[in-house]
Amino acid sequence: MALTDEAIDKIKAMIVDGELAPGSRLPKEELLAAQLGLSRNSLREAVRALTAMRILITRQGDGTYVSSLEPHLLLESLSFAADVSQGRAALQLLQVRRLLEPQATGLAASLLQPEDLDELRTILERSRTVATVEEFVAHDTAFHLKIVEAVGNPVLSMLLQVVSTRTQRVRIVRGSQASDALNNAHADHEQILGALQSRDGLLAAAAATVHITAVERWLAASLTEEPTPTIDD
Repeated sequence: MALTDEAIDKIKAMIVDGELAPGSRLPKEELLAAQLGLSRNSLREAVRALTAMRILITRQGDGTYVSSLEPHLLLESLSFAADVSQGRAALQLLQVRRLLEPQATGLAASLLQPEDLDELRTILERSRTVATVEEFVAHDTAFHLKIVEAVGNPVLSMLLQVVSTRTQRVRIVRGSQASDALNNAHADHEQILGALQSRDGLLAAAAATVHITAVERWLAASLTEEPTPTIDD
């Protein structure tokens, strides 16, 4: 095991064992290195890695602390993996989205307030007037996130953002025939919103399933073509 990996494991063990609680400050570098039997250089590398994972946070001039360790915060570090996902990896992320988002959409049907439904309608109207794929995807992301947030589970919201990032959506829309993709998405969004306005959870879940499955099928089909296309455009 590399020295940095060993240092990471030792710090994580202190957190798991309760020696370092969420929000607590790490001991001074020289003391912690001696306590863990590590070189200060290995410790610094471990702290950098754990900071990137949002397990630790560094406060300028104040030291290094354990983060709140809330799951939705830790999941943020996975967004980069979704952003750069290609081929089968991108398809697998879409499959995870299909397993989770329709259920969340169905639950939201009874939880969205009238003002939330009005906001969703506004988002859809704005999405029809955009000039670029990027603008459409920004509205598309806002639409789905607003629905999922009604469930009130920040872990679920962040997980769905991770498996379907804005960057990934832009790439997929660009890789397909953009005009067809946008027209189909508009129609799907109307079906979802109509079900939510009717407070029909089953219909809302079904509409969301159809919406996500259409994208998933396109991507799966594109992976079987020769030469293999790219969704980067």
